[in-house]
Amino acid sequence: MKDYKFCQSCGFPLKKDEKGGGSEKDGTISKKFCSMCYENGEFLTPIEIDTAEKMQTYCIQEMKKGGINSLFAWLATRAIPKLERWKR
Repeated sequence: MKDYKFCQSCGFPLKKDEKGGGSEKDGTISKKFCSMCYENGEFLTPIEIDTAEKMQTYCIQEMKKGGINSLFAWLATRAIPKLERWKR
């Protein structure tokens, strides 16, 4: 399986993930998704987050709650539509 540098759902750098990545159903670490997006083989984002645009808005809101500057949050989410989870 390919090694990814960024979560293929939100774009978070996987090397900065405290848990080393999300988890699959069998407990192994996901090489594709971060622990904030993916656990036990399922996405953690609310069910209504079903498009790249909604994911961008959601991520910006969550980053702002964590004290991240609005402009940085906006810039950090620009690549979300190009990530594997959102490609159609």
